[in-house]
Amino acid sequence: MKKAKIIFEDGVVFNARIFAEGNDTLSEIVFNTAMTGYQEILTDPSYTGQSVVMTYPMIGNYGINEEDVESRRCFLDAMIVREYVDTISNWRANKTLKQYLEENNVIGLTDVDTRALTRYLRDQGAKRALITSSNKSVEELLQETDLGSGMAGTDLARFVSCEKAYPWHKPSETKYRVAVIDCGVKYSILDMLKAGGCECDIYSIRTHAETILSQNYDGLFISNGPGDPEPVKSVINLVQELNGKLPIYGICLGHQIIGLANGLKTYKLKFGHHGANHPIKNLDTTKVEVTSQNHNFAISSDGIEDTNLRVTHLNLNDQTVAGLESKDGTLASVQFHPEAGPGPHDSRYFFLRFYQQMDRFTKRNQKVTA
Repeated sequence: MKKAKIIFEDGVVFNARIFAEGNDTLSEIVFNTAMTGYQEILTDPSYTGQSVVMTYPMIGNYGINEEDVESRRCFLDAMIVREYVDTISNWRANKTLKQYLEENNVIGLTDVDTRALTRYLRDQGAKRALITSSNKSVEELLQETDLGSGMAGTDLARFVSCEKAYPWHKPSETKYRVAVIDCGVKYSILDMLKAGGCECDIYSIRTHAETILSQNYDGLFISNGPGDPEPVKSVINLVQELNGKLPIYGICLGHQIIGLANGLKTYKLKFGHHGANHPIKNLDTTKVEVTSQNHNFAISSDGIEDTNLRVTHLNLNDQTVAGLESKDGTLASVQFHPEAGPGPHDSRYFFLRFYQQMDRFTKRNQKVTA
Protein backbone atom coordinates (compact mmCIF):
# COMPACT_ATOMS: atom_id res chain seq x y z
CA MET A 1 0.00 0.00 0.00
CA LYS A 2 1.13 3.55 -0.80
CA LYS A 3 2.22 5.71 2.11
CA ALA A 4 0.39 8.86 3.23
CA LYS A 5 0.60 11.47 5.97
CA ILE A 6 -1.86 13.41 8.12
CA ILE A 7 -0.20 16.79 8.76
CA PHE A 8 -1.45 19.34 11.30
CA GLU A 9 -0.59 23.04 11.38
CA ASP A 10 1.64 22.63 14.45
CA GLY A 11 3.82 20.18 12.52
CA VAL A 12 2.48 17.03 14.19
CA VAL A 13 2.37 14.19 11.65
CA PHE A 14 0.61 10.82 11.72
CA ASN A 15 1.82 8.24 9.22
CA ALA A 16 -0.60 6.06 7.28
CA ARG A 17 -1.04 3.76 4.32
CA ILE A 18 -3.71 4.18 1.67
CA PHE A 19 -6.23 1.33 1.39
CA ALA A 20 -8.62 3.28 -0.86
CA GLU A 21 -7.33 5.67 -3.52
CA GLY A 22 -8.76 9.18 -3.45
CA ASN A 23 -7.79 12.81 -3.67
CA ASP A 24 -5.50 14.53 -1.20
CA THR A 25 -7.70 16.66 1.04
CA LEU A 26 -7.75 19.55 3.52
CA SER A 27 -10.23 18.56 6.17
CA GLU A 28 -11.23 18.92 9.81
CA ILE A 29 -10.33 15.71 11.63
CA VAL A 30 -12.80 14.30 14.18
CA PHE A 31 -13.04 10.94 15.94
CA ASN A 32 -16.08 8.66 16.21
CA THR A 33 -16.41 6.17 19.07
CA ALA A 34 -19.04 3.88 17.48
CA MET A 35 -18.07 0.22 17.18
CA THR A 36 -20.20 -0.33 14.07
CA GLY A 37 -22.05 1.79 11.54
CA TYR A 38 -19.24 3.05 9.31
CA GLN A 39 -21.54 2.91 6.26
CA GLU A 40 -24.06 5.23 7.92
CA ILE A 41 -21.21 7.52 9.01
CA LEU A 42 -19.85 7.68 5.46
CA THR A 43 -23.21 8.75 4.08
CA ASP A 44 -24.25 11.18 6.84
CA PRO A 45 -24.24 14.69 5.27
CA SER A 46 -23.39 16.13 8.70
CA TYR A 47 -19.77 15.02 8.08
CA THR A 48 -19.34 17.41 5.15
CA GLY A 49 -15.91 19.04 5.38
CA GLN A 50 -14.60 16.45 7.84
CA SER A 51 -12.50 13.29 7.95
CA VAL A 52 -13.43 10.64 10.49
CA VAL A 53 -11.09 8.66 12.72
CA MET A 54 -12.76 5.43 13.84
CA THR A 55 -11.66 4.56 17.39
CA TYR A 56 -12.81 0.95 17.02
CA PRO A 57 -9.67 -0.70 15.60
CA MET A 58 -10.97 -3.10 12.95
CA ILE A 59 -13.09 -1.58 10.17
CA GLY A 60 -14.46 -3.02 6.92
CA ASN A 61 -15.24 -6.60 7.91
CA TYR A 62 -18.97 -6.45 7.06
CA GLY A 63 -18.53 -4.51 3.83
CA ILE A 64 -21.10 -2.20 2.23
CA ASN A 65 -24.71 -3.01 1.37
CA GLU A 66 -27.45 -1.22 -0.57
CA GLU A 67 -29.87 -0.73 2.35
CA ASP A 68 -27.91 1.12 5.03
CA VAL A 69 -27.00 4.33 3.21
CA GLU A 70 -28.21 7.51 4.93
CA SER A 71 -28.18 9.82 1.89
CA ARG A 72 -27.56 9.98 -1.83
CA ARG A 73 -23.75 9.66 -1.61
CA CYS A 74 -20.64 9.63 0.57
CA PHE A 75 -20.09 13.07 2.15
CA LEU A 76 -17.00 12.91 4.36
CA ASP A 77 -13.49 13.67 3.04
CA ALA A 78 -11.58 10.64 4.35
CA MET A 79 -11.97 7.51 6.46
CA ILE A 80 -9.10 6.88 8.91
CA VAL A 81 -8.76 3.46 10.61
CA ARG A 82 -6.29 1.39 12.59
CA GLU A 83 -6.77 -1.81 10.61
CA TYR A 84 -8.72 -2.09 7.36
CA VAL A 85 -10.27 -5.51 6.63
CA ASP A 86 -10.89 -6.24 2.96
CA THR A 87 -12.46 -9.69 3.47
CA ILE A 88 -16.19 -9.17 4.07
CA SER A 89 -18.47 -11.56 5.95
CA ASN A 90 -22.04 -10.32 5.83
CA TRP A 91 -24.81 -11.77 3.70
CA ARG A 92 -26.16 -8.33 2.73
CA ALA A 93 -22.79 -6.94 1.55
CA ASN A 94 -22.31 -6.41 -2.18
CA LYS A 95 -18.95 -4.60 -2.15
CA THR A 96 -16.00 -3.81 0.08
CA LEU A 97 -15.44 -0.53 1.92
CA LYS A 98 -12.41 0.03 -0.35
CA GLN A 99 -14.57 -0.30 -3.48
CA TYR A 100 -17.21 2.06 -2.10
CA LEU A 101 -14.72 4.75 -1.12
CA GLU A 102 -12.97 4.60 -4.47
CA GLU A 103 -16.30 4.84 -6.32
CA ASN A 104 -16.85 8.11 -4.42
CA ASN A 105 -13.22 9.28 -4.80
CA VAL A 106 -12.80 9.36 -1.00
CA ILE A 107 -9.39 8.45 0.39
CA GLY A 108 -9.15 5.65 2.98
CA LEU A 109 -6.20 5.45 5.38
CA THR A 110 -5.09 2.43 7.42
CA ASP A 111 -2.18 1.53 9.72
CA VAL A 112 -2.78 4.78 11.60
CA ASP A 113 -2.12 4.98 15.34
CA THR A 114 -5.75 5.95 15.93
CA ARG A 115 -5.38 5.83 19.73
CA ALA A 116 -2.61 8.45 19.64
CA LEU A 117 -4.49 10.50 17.04
CA THR A 118 -7.67 10.48 19.15
CA ARG A 119 -5.73 11.55 22.25
CA TYR A 120 -4.17 14.36 20.22
CA LEU A 121 -7.61 15.58 19.08
CA ARG A 122 -8.98 15.39 22.63
CA ASP A 123 -6.08 17.53 23.88
CA GLN A 124 -5.83 19.97 20.97
CA GLY A 125 -9.43 19.97 19.76
CA ALA A 126 -10.79 19.05 16.33
CA LYS A 127 -8.67 20.84 13.76
CA ARG A 128 -7.92 20.87 10.07
CA ALA A 129 -5.15 18.77 8.61
CA LEU A 130 -3.67 17.96 5.23
CA ILE A 131 -4.08 14.34 4.16
CA THR A 132 -1.59 13.68 1.39
CA SER A 133 0.51 11.05 -0.36
CA SER A 134 3.00 13.70 -1.52
CA ASN A 135 6.72 12.99 -1.15
CA LYS A 136 7.45 16.64 -0.33
CA SER A 137 8.80 17.49 3.10
CA VAL A 138 6.39 18.44 5.87
CA GLU A 139 7.91 21.92 5.93
CA GLU A 140 7.24 22.43 2.21
CA LEU A 141 3.68 21.16 2.49
CA LEU A 142 2.91 23.43 5.46
CA GLN A 143 4.26 26.44 3.57
CA GLU A 144 2.02 25.63 0.61
CA THR A 145 -1.13 24.94 2.66
CA ASP A 146 -3.48 27.19 4.64
CA LEU A 147 -4.68 25.09 7.57
CA GLY A 148 -5.92 27.99 9.65
CA SER A 149 -9.50 28.40 8.47
CA GLY A 150 -12.14 26.11 9.97
CA MET A 151 -15.86 25.52 9.54
CA ALA A 152 -16.98 28.26 11.97
CA GLY A 153 -18.90 30.93 10.08
CA THR A 154 -19.42 28.79 6.97
CA ASP A 155 -22.88 27.75 5.79
CA LEU A 156 -22.18 24.12 4.92
CA ALA A 157 -25.88 23.22 4.82
CA ARG A 158 -26.23 24.93 1.44
CA PHE A 159 -23.84 22.37 -0.07
CA VAL A 160 -25.90 19.36 1.05
CA SER A 161 -29.51 20.58 0.91
CA CYS A 162 -31.70 19.44 -1.97
CA GLU A 163 -32.13 21.76 -4.95
CA LYS A 164 -35.83 21.08 -5.50
CA ALA A 165 -38.63 19.84 -3.26
CA TYR A 166 -39.45 16.14 -3.52
CA PRO A 167 -41.77 13.65 -1.76
CA TRP A 168 -40.50 10.79 0.42
CA HIS A 169 -41.95 7.29 0.19
CA LYS A 170 -45.59 7.36 1.29
CA PRO A 171 -46.71 5.36 4.35
CA SER A 172 -49.31 2.65 3.91
CA GLU A 173 -51.73 4.85 5.86
CA THR A 174 -51.25 8.62 5.94
CA LYS A 175 -51.99 10.17 9.35
CA TYR A 176 -50.01 13.40 9.01
CA ARG A 177 -48.52 15.59 6.33
CA VAL A 178 -45.09 16.94 7.27
CA ALA A 179 -42.71 19.42 5.64
CA VAL A 180 -39.06 18.49 6.23
CA ILE A 181 -36.37 21.12 5.79
CA ASP A 182 -33.33 19.38 4.36
CA CYS A 183 -30.21 20.78 6.05
CA GLY A 184 -28.54 17.43 5.34
CA VAL A 185 -31.32 15.02 6.27
CA LYS A 186 -30.63 11.34 6.97
CA TYR A 187 -32.86 8.71 5.39
CA SER A 188 -33.37 7.09 8.81
CA ILE A 189 -35.20 10.21 10.00
CA LEU A 190 -37.48 10.14 6.98
CA ASP A 191 -38.11 6.41 7.45
CA MET A 192 -39.01 6.95 11.11
CA LEU A 193 -41.50 9.64 10.13
CA LYS A 194 -42.93 7.35 7.46
CA ALA A 195 -43.30 4.54 10.02
CA GLY A 196 -45.41 6.91 12.14
CA GLY A 197 -47.78 7.60 9.25
CA CYS A 198 -46.18 10.84 8.04
CA GLU A 199 -46.37 11.73 4.37
CA CYS A 200 -43.26 13.88 4.00
CA ASP A 201 -42.28 16.51 1.46
CA ILE A 202 -38.60 17.46 1.56
CA TYR A 203 -37.70 21.13 1.03
CA SER A 204 -34.44 23.00 0.57
CA ILE A 205 -33.08 25.45 3.15
CA ARG A 206 -34.12 28.31 0.85
CA THR A 207 -37.85 27.58 1.22
CA HIS A 208 -40.12 30.47 2.28
CA ALA A 209 -42.75 30.34 5.01
CA GLU A 210 -45.53 31.07 2.49
CA THR A 211 -44.71 27.85 0.64
CA ILE A 212 -45.07 25.76 3.81
CA LEU A 213 -48.27 27.50 4.95
CA SER A 214 -49.90 27.19 1.53
CA GLN A 215 -49.79 23.38 1.77
CA ASN A 216 -51.56 23.13 5.16
CA TYR A 217 -49.02 20.75 6.70
CA ASP A 218 -49.63 19.24 10.11
CA GLY A 219 -46.03 19.83 11.20
CA LEU A 220 -42.57 21.09 10.26
CA PHE A 221 -39.38 19.09 10.86
CA ILE A 222 -35.89 20.66 10.74
CA SER A 223 -33.24 18.06 9.94
CA ASN A 224 -29.67 17.43 10.96
CA GLY A 225 -26.85 18.92 8.93
CA PRO A 226 -23.18 19.95 8.91
CA GLY A 227 -21.20 22.77 10.44
CA ASP A 228 -22.04 26.07 12.07
CA PRO A 229 -25.79 26.78 12.50
CA GLU A 230 -25.50 30.59 12.72
CA PRO A 231 -24.91 31.17 8.97
CA VAL A 232 -28.05 29.15 8.08
CA LYS A 233 -30.09 32.36 8.27
CA SER A 234 -32.82 31.24 5.89
CA VAL A 235 -33.92 28.37 8.16
CA ILE A 236 -33.56 30.44 11.33
CA ASN A 237 -35.89 33.03 9.78
CA LEU A 238 -38.26 30.28 8.62
CA VAL A 239 -38.61 28.93 12.17
CA GLN A 240 -39.24 32.44 13.50
CA GLU A 241 -41.96 33.07 10.92
CA LEU A 242 -43.70 29.72 11.48
CA ASN A 243 -43.35 29.58 15.26
CA GLY A 244 -46.83 29.01 16.74
CA LYS A 245 -48.44 28.34 13.35
CA LEU A 246 -47.74 24.58 13.41
CA PRO A 247 -45.66 22.14 15.52
CA ILE A 248 -41.93 22.45 14.79
CA TYR A 249 -39.47 19.72 15.79
CA GLY A 250 -35.75 19.48 15.06
CA ILE A 251 -32.76 17.16 15.33
CA CYS A 252 -29.06 18.03 15.67
CA LEU A 253 -28.48 21.12 13.45
CA GLY A 254 -32.27 21.56 13.57
CA HIS A 255 -32.00 21.71 17.37
CA GLN A 256 -29.39 24.45 17.18
CA ILE A 257 -31.42 26.40 14.61
CA ILE A 258 -34.52 26.26 16.82
CA GLY A 259 -32.45 27.60 19.72
CA LEU A 260 -31.03 30.44 17.61
CA ALA A 261 -34.50 31.31 16.28
CA ASN A 262 -35.64 31.79 19.87
CA GLY A 263 -32.81 34.06 20.97
CA LEU A 264 -30.22 31.59 22.30
CA LYS A 265 -26.57 31.43 21.22
CA THR A 266 -24.36 28.63 19.91
CA TYR A 267 -20.66 27.86 20.30
CA LYS A 268 -18.15 25.38 18.85
CA LEU A 269 -17.25 22.40 21.02
CA LYS A 270 -13.60 21.48 21.49
CA PHE A 271 -13.79 18.16 19.63
CA GLY A 272 -17.53 17.67 19.12
CA HIS A 273 -19.71 14.67 19.92
CA HIS A 274 -19.40 11.80 17.45
CA GLY A 275 -20.46 8.29 18.41
CA ALA A 276 -23.27 5.94 19.35
CA ASN A 277 -22.72 5.77 23.11
CA HIS A 278 -23.31 9.26 24.55
CA PRO A 279 -25.29 9.38 27.83
CA ILE A 280 -28.14 11.89 28.02
CA LYS A 281 -30.32 12.66 31.05
CA ASN A 282 -34.00 13.22 30.34
CA LEU A 283 -34.90 15.89 32.87
CA ASP A 284 -38.63 15.06 32.69
CA THR A 285 -38.24 11.36 33.51
CA THR A 286 -34.79 11.54 35.24
CA LYS A 287 -33.82 8.49 33.16
CA VAL A 288 -30.46 8.19 31.39
CA GLU A 289 -30.64 7.47 27.66
CA VAL A 290 -27.73 6.24 25.54
CA THR A 291 -27.74 8.17 22.28
CA SER A 292 -26.13 8.52 18.87
CA GLN A 293 -24.56 11.93 18.22
CA ASN A 294 -22.72 13.79 15.48
CA HIS A 295 -22.24 17.53 15.90
CA ASN A 296 -19.54 20.14 16.48
CA PHE A 297 -21.60 23.04 17.85
CA ALA A 298 -23.86 23.32 20.89
CA ILE A 299 -26.58 25.57 22.30
CA SER A 300 -25.78 27.81 25.26
CA SER A 301 -28.42 27.91 27.98
CA ASP A 302 -27.47 31.48 28.92
CA GLY A 303 -30.59 33.64 28.86
CA ILE A 304 -33.00 30.75 28.41
CA GLU A 305 -35.15 32.14 31.24
CA ASP A 306 -35.94 35.09 28.95
CA THR A 307 -37.25 32.84 26.19
CA ASN A 308 -40.26 30.58 25.71
CA LEU A 309 -38.01 27.50 25.97
CA ARG A 310 -36.87 25.12 28.68
CA VAL A 311 -34.08 22.53 28.74
CA THR A 312 -35.42 18.96 28.55
CA HIS A 313 -32.20 16.93 28.19
CA LEU A 314 -28.58 17.30 29.34
CA ASN A 315 -25.44 15.61 28.02
CA LEU A 316 -23.93 13.84 31.02
CA ASN A 317 -20.37 13.95 29.62
CA ASP A 318 -20.10 17.74 29.55
CA GLN A 319 -23.49 19.10 30.71
CA THR A 320 -24.25 20.66 27.33
CA VAL A 321 -27.87 21.31 26.35
CA ALA A 322 -29.22 18.20 24.61
CA GLY A 323 -32.92 19.04 24.36
CA LEU A 324 -35.27 22.02 24.24
CA GLU A 325 -39.03 22.45 24.35
CA SER A 326 -41.40 25.43 24.29
CA LYS A 327 -43.71 25.87 27.24
CA ASP A 328 -46.73 24.83 25.16
CA GLY A 329 -44.89 21.85 23.65
CA THR A 330 -45.42 22.84 20.02
CA LEU A 331 -41.69 23.47 19.56
CA ALA A 332 -39.10 20.84 20.55
CA SER A 333 -35.65 19.67 19.55
CA VAL A 334 -32.85 17.33 20.56
CA GLN A 335 -29.10 17.52 19.97
CA PHE A 336 -28.79 13.76 19.54
CA HIS A 337 -30.17 11.38 16.87
CA PRO A 338 -33.30 9.57 18.15
CA GLU A 339 -33.63 7.72 14.83
CA ALA A 340 -30.24 6.15 15.67
CA GLY A 341 -28.84 5.18 12.32
CA PRO A 342 -26.61 3.70 13.68
CA GLY A 343 -27.05 3.52 17.44
CA PRO A 344 -29.37 2.69 20.36
CA HIS A 345 -33.13 3.17 20.27
CA ASP A 346 -33.59 4.69 23.73
CA SER A 347 -34.91 8.02 22.42
CA ARG A 348 -37.26 7.08 19.60
CA TYR A 349 -40.17 8.40 21.70
CA PHE A 350 -39.16 11.83 20.35
CA PHE A 351 -41.06 11.03 17.16
CA LEU A 352 -44.11 9.90 19.15
CA ARG A 353 -44.14 13.27 20.91
CA PHE A 354 -44.12 14.97 17.50
CA TYR A 355 -47.15 12.94 16.40
CA GLN A 356 -48.95 13.76 19.65
CA GLN A 357 -48.31 17.48 19.18
CA MET A 358 -49.66 17.34 15.62
CA ASP A 359 -52.80 15.62 16.96
CA ARG A 360 -53.29 18.32 19.61
CA PHE A 361 -52.63 21.11 17.17
CA THR A 362 -55.17 19.73 14.71
CA LYS A 363 -57.82 19.44 17.43
CA ARG A 364 -57.19 23.03 18.56
CA ASN A 365 -57.54 24.29 15.02
CA GLN A 366 -60.79 22.35 14.59
CA LYS A 367 -62.22 23.99 17.70
CA VAL A 368 -61.21 27.44 16.47
CA THR A 369 -62.83 26.96 13.06
CA ALA A 370 -65.97 25.22 14.41
